[in-house]
Amino acid sequence: MNVRDAKPIKESERQIDTVARALEILECFNDSEPELSLKQLSEKTGLYKSRILRLCGTLTAQGFLLRLPYASYKLGPRLMSLGKVYERSNPLSLIARPILKRLSTLTGESTKLFVIDGTRRLCLVREKGPSPLRYAIYEGQELELYAGAGGKVLLAYATESFRDLVWSRSMKKIPPATDMERERLEEEFHTIRRQGYALSIGEIVSDVAGLAAPVFDHDNQVCASMTISGPRQRFTVARRQEMIKHLLAATRELSILLGKKEAA
Repeated sequence: MNVRDAKPIKESERQIDTVARALEILECFNDSEPELSLKQLSEKTGLYKSRILRLCGTLTAQGFLLRLPYASYKLGPRLMSLGKVYERSNPLSLIARPILKRLSTLTGESTKLFVIDGTRRLCLVREKGPSPLRYAIYEGQELELYAGAGGKVLLAYATESFRDLVWSRSMKKIPPATDMERERLEEEFHTIRRQGYALSIGEIVSDVAGLAAPVFDHDNQVCASMTISGPRQRFTVARRQEMIKHLLAATRELSILLGKKEAA
């Protein structure tokens, strides 16, 4: 293609490398690694230590990072302030949280609300179950769409063109039991739409099972998936039936609060 024929990049689509790298540093932190050294940040990002040091200095000065006495970093208070603004301005998380909390109490398991973010899924809300044995996913964590009950529900109700996009960009084998054959996945999506929920056992973590169902908005479009997850040994057939009943009641309640139109 001739250079003259190339479409100019819109100003809104341009990315500033320094800002992108700074955000990449912030995304290195998670619940399992709340503190990271300069060496660890370099290993995770692939950036030179000298550049990370400059970026971390700027982030620290602005309150997005905290420098610890032993030369490590952790997330700063400015992020919590922004997170609270986001939470207050996001009606979905505000409305969903008490429903998820009640669902955790009824089922004894952890519950979560996922939404599509790009070609992945984002955990918008998480409520821990009363049992000390649970599968830890934190709010703000991103996971693939094609594995796990919560992701498969979102994909099942998405458009075929979006599923094509996810397939082309993201499909990779996740052990131990994710079936990556497109035809088999489409059959599973059909089953999910027919029965109104998804079941996954050992797809992402071998000892974890999950149930998920769709949440509908005022346009009767799926805007989120609600999940129940926990150790697979607790997901017996009898318990699953009880959990499905509570899950579908919870997703119906949330959908109605979001304006879903009930069938006459």
